Amino acid sequence: MAVATVTTEPLHTPLRKKSLPAGRPREWYVSHNRRLKAMRLAIALLDTGVYQPSSAGNARIRATAERLAMHRPSDTTCRMVRALIRYGR
Repeated sequence: MAVATVTTEPLHTPLRKKSLPAGRPREWYVSHNRRLKAMRLAIALLDTGVYQPSSAGNARIRATAERLAMHRPSDTTCRMVRALIRYGR
């Protein structure tokens, strides 16, 4: 009988970050970074077994952000995380 091992090590090397395009309005950068943060949080929640938006309250999302060493997400970002969980399938 084979025993599955669980690892927290990444299975691949991370991609290099590209610089963002210059000359866009500040709001574009704010919304872009908010979307990236919401996607990272939604993926982390899905990986921990949170599959329903009703299970992803602000407190749980913020606790996940703290575990990932991210800044505390705003209410808007938390709503975006729940929308990604709901419609991102």
